[in-house]
Amino acid sequence: MKSEFILAFNEVLEHYGLPREVVLSVLETALVNAYRRAVNASNAQQVEAKVDLAKGTIQIFAEKEIVEDVQDERTEVTLTNAQLVDPNAELGGLILVESTPKDFGRIATQTAKQIVHQRLRDAERDKQFDEWSARKGEIVHGTIQAVGAQAVTVTLGRAEAVLPKREQLPTERYRPRDRIRAYLLDVSRTPRGPQITLSRADRSMLRRLLESEVPEIYQGMVEIKGIAREPGIRSKVAVTSLQANLDPVGACVGMRGGRIQAIVRELHDEKIDVIEWNPDPAAFIAKALSPARVAGVYLDDDPQRGKTALVVVSEDQLSLAIGREGVNARLGAKLTGWRIDIKSIPEATSDALAKLTSEPGLAELAEQHAELVKPVSEALAKKAEGRPLPPEDYQAMEQLVSLVESALSQQRESRRKAQARRLAEIRKNIPQPAYEIPLSEVGLDEPLVTALTAAGLTNIAQAFEQLTLDPDSILALPEVGARSLEDLRSRLQAAILSAKVVEPEPVAVEVAAEAPAVAAGAPEAELVAGAEAAPAEGVAVSTEAGEAPALPGTLPAGEAVVEEEAEEEEGGTGKKKKGKKKKQVTLVLDPDLGVTVAHRTRKASRLREWDAPEE
Repeated sequence: MKSEFILAFNEVLEHYGLPREVVLSVLETALVNAYRRAVNASNAQQVEAKVDLAKGTIQIFAEKEIVEDVQDERTEVTLTNAQLVDPNAELGGLILVESTPKDFGRIATQTAKQIVHQRLRDAERDKQFDEWSARKGEIVHGTIQAVGAQAVTVTLGRAEAVLPKREQLPTERYRPRDRIRAYLLDVSRTPRGPQITLSRADRSMLRRLLESEVPEIYQGMVEIKGIAREPGIRSKVAVTSLQANLDPVGACVGMRGGRIQAIVRELHDEKIDVIEWNPDPAAFIAKALSPARVAGVYLDDDPQRGKTALVVVSEDQLSLAIGREGVNARLGAKLTGWRIDIKSIPEATSDALAKLTSEPGLAELAEQHAELVKPVSEALAKKAEGRPLPPEDYQAMEQLVSLVESALSQQRESRRKAQARRLAEIRKNIPQPAYEIPLSEVGLDEPLVTALTAAGLTNIAQAFEQLTLDPDSILALPEVGARSLEDLRSRLQAAILSAKVVEPEPVAVEVAAEAPAVAAGAPEAELVAGAEAAPAEGVAVSTEAGEAPALPGTLPAGEAVVEEEAEEEEGGTGKKKKGKKKKQVTLVLDPDLGVTVAHRTRKASRLREWDAPEE
C-alpha cells in the first residue's frame, strides 16, 4: 500500500508538473469531500484529512460534540473516547476525533478520483496562465496545428494559442506542422484554460525582431523612436543613436543588408525602410517620405485643426512620395504624427499665386517680389500648354512657394500669439469659481447645454472665453442661432458677475512714495474732501471690493447701475451722519480698450477747490 500510494502520487506530480504542496492540498480536499459524501455529513461540520506520504496512510478527522449517550456517531462522541484524544475534554464541548471509515480506501478511490483530476487540471491552468502572462510581449516559437477560416491554432508546448485572421500577414500562407514565430499579444482566462492570442501583424513584432537581430538595439546604443507598419506590405522604422560616432541606420541594416534581410524574410518579404530620427519636424518628415526626394516642407501646427505639413516635391518624385495606393504617405504620417499634404512644384506654385491675390496680408509681398511673380506666372502658362520648362523656372517656382508659405506661417504665428494675449487678458477678469460652475446652472436650454458640452465647453468660464475669442465657432453649433447667441452672452456675463460678487477680493493699497501729510487740526470737512480726492502723486491705490468687475470684450453698449453704500454728512455742521445713501456707478463699454469700465457720478458740492470751473 505504501509503495503503491507513493508511486501514484509521484506519477501525478510528473504528469501535471505541479509543486508537491499543491498536489497534496488537492488530494486532502478531495478526501474531505469523499468523506462527506460517504457518511452524508453536513457542510457546517469541520472535517480534516491528513495524508502521511512516508507511511502511505490516510486519516479523516471530524468535529463532534461530547455527550453522555451517543445518538448519531457522525456528529457525537462519548466523554471517554474524547478524553483519549484530549484529557481536558468536558461534556458539551467540541473535539476533532478520527473518523476514518473502515472501507474508506475503496470509497475514497472512487469518489475522489474525479475531484482530484478536476482540481489538478484547474491548478495546471492557473500555472499556465501565470507562466504565459509573464511572457506577454515576447516572441514565441510554435507549431501550426490547424488552419481555419477565422484563426490558426498553434501549439506552444503543453499550451495552445490562436493566431486570429486580423493578426495574420495578408501575403502569408499557413500550413499544418509548419514552424512559426509570433508575437505574444494577449493572455486571458477562460473556463477551458488560458486563451493565448498571437500576432504577426502587430508593430511590436517588428520591434522584437529588430532587438533580436541588432545587438546595438538590444544593448541600448541605438533607440527605436517610432514604427509605422502596414503588415505584409511596408514598414518604416525611425532610429537614433545614443552613442557618438555610431550610425544607427547602418547598425540596423548590417553588413550588405544582412541584418535587415533576415527580418524581411521572417516577415514574408515585407519591405522595411530604416530612417534616422531628427528632432526637427520638417527634416524628419522629409526623411520619412524616403526614398522620395523632397523639395520643401512647410509646417502648420494649429491647436484646433492639428498638425499639418505641406510637402513639395518635383513632378518625377510625386508618385514615389505618395507610394502605391498612398502607402508611403500614410506610413510617413503615422511615423511623424503630422497630417501630410503632398503637392508637386507646379501645383504648389499655382496655390501660392492664388494666395497672393486672395490673402490681404500678402499684397505687400506680391509688390516686393513682382519681378519673381511675373516669370513664374509665365512658366505656369507654358506648363499648362505642355511645353518643357528649364531648371531655372522650377527654381523660381520653389523660391516663390517658399516666400509665400513662410509669410503665411509668420501671419499664423502672429495671430496665435495675439489670441493667446487676448485670452490671458480675458482670464484676468474671470473669477476662479466660474471655472467650477457648470453650464446647466445658468438657465440654458438642455439642447444648447448638450451642444456646448460636446464642443468641449463644460463650464461658464470656458464658454465665455470661446464666445469672446471666436463667436462664429459658437454660432456654428447646430443648436445656436443669432437670438440664442445673444441670450447665451447675457446669461454668461450675469453668471460671471455673480461669481465675482460672491467672492470679493480684499482691498490692496500700495504706497510707492511718501504722501503729503495733512495739517493737524484741519477741518473735518477738508478731511472728507481729501478722502474723496484723487490719490497724491506717488500713491497707488487699488480697490477691487465693492466695485463691479470689468469684463472684456463683448458687453452690449449701454449702462448698468451698481449701487454702493456711503456715509452722508449733515449740511453745514461738519459732522458725519450715520446712515446709508445710494451711490451710483455706471458700467460703460470702452470701444478703444475693448473692456467695460466703471464711472462714478460725483456731486458738485464734493468737487475740490482746484477742480472748480473757472469763472
